[in-house]
Amino acid sequence: MKNIFMNKNKNQFALILVTSLFFLWGFAHNLDPILIPHLQRSFELTTVQATLIDSAVFVAYFIMAIPAGMLMKRFGYKSGIITGLLIFSTGCFLFVPAADAQSYLFFLVALFVIACGLTILETAANPYVSVIGDPATASFRLNLAQSFNGLATSLAPIIGAKFILVKGVSDDVLGKMSSTEKQFALAAEAQSVKAPYFILGTILLTIAVIFAFTRLPKGSQAEAQEKKGNILQAFKYPQLRWAVVAQFFYVGAQVCILSLFILYASSSAGLSGERAALYLGICGIAFMVGRFVGTFLMRFFQSYNLLAISALICLLLCLPAIFCTGMLTIYSVIAISFFMSIMFPTIFALGIKGLGSDTAYGSSLIIMSIVGGAIIPRIFGYVSDGSGNLQNGYIVPLICFAIVACYGWKGHRPNETKIKSKPTTTL
Repeated sequence: MKNIFMNKNKNQFALILVTSLFFLWGFAHNLDPILIPHLQRSFELTTVQATLIDSAVFVAYFIMAIPAGMLMKRFGYKSGIITGLLIFSTGCFLFVPAADAQSYLFFLVALFVIACGLTILETAANPYVSVIGDPATASFRLNLAQSFNGLATSLAPIIGAKFILVKGVSDDVLGKMSSTEKQFALAAEAQSVKAPYFILGTILLTIAVIFAFTRLPKGSQAEAQEKKGNILQAFKYPQLRWAVVAQFFYVGAQVCILSLFILYASSSAGLSGERAALYLGICGIAFMVGRFVGTFLMRFFQSYNLLAISALICLLLCLPAIFCTGMLTIYSVIAISFFMSIMFPTIFALGIKGLGSDTAYGSSLIIMSIVGGAIIPRIFGYVSDGSGNLQNGYIVPLICFAIVACYGWKGHRPNETKIKSKPTTTL
């Protein structure tokens, strides 16, 4: 009895420690929308050049996902987490010389390094949270941890805007300066990224040390078993194959909705950039609240049913986003943010459920599918530009949510011939 109590406490402490990582990488991700206008002004970039910030991040996910899985297979989750934290912190520290060198390419390299660390962290932390307890409540635990990612979604833009979006001179004054004066003024503004990223890097380094001296309990599948299997073998699981597809389209839909929100709000409701940014913050709050509500509901309902229902609701909400005008379109997108919030962690947990020794590689493949965030928004842009109406681009998220609904309805099943398991409503 005493051992059971001690093991439970160890699992709870490990869950709390790993959950802090979800907040940290969510915070880093949601500083990117602040960096885009800041670096665009500092380096006088075109919109296309500024979007290389997102490209640097998503390319890293695609490149590093499989190596991250190999690292986990060989050395285990703890080593993966520590390695991810060290690389993440290194990327943050690189912002200091990047600002001093006044090099946009240097900033992109720093962001790529950060994203490499994030890839390893997500490849390790997501499955670890899933296997560190009762497999029947894996989706609940992962959604709970991801809720703190949602908290970071609402806080990062506010904090980042306060410390990073610093204008030394107004646009009018800047326009009257000589090229040399302008260069020095913009260089001074670029320095504002140094302190926030240096502080973040120091925090990450400290947490890496804490992990190094903490003994993490093994999950329900022993890490020794995780060294078996291979990447091709992982594809034999139908729930994983479907999860890779569903996650690709979900992440693509999320990036379309949140990253292009300000442009959308200006087009559909005629909002100014400042007011649109305020409503984007409300989307972040809705996203965070949706994760906590979804996590609570998973104590009473099967996660795959909630996933399917949420995706269908998002699909229906895309219709007013396409065909209506005014504030109704904005409220529709805020509602989409609420209902889509549980999708990433739920797809992830369902995708790696029952993989056993192939869990690490399965995690890598699902993380790799995040590259959808670099591809789907371009399709959104082509539809919008081709039709001459940005609202028509929401046809793309509508299709994405239909695919996610199919996964929740049928694609999550490990084996079509198996009888459905009884619902589990307790932790």
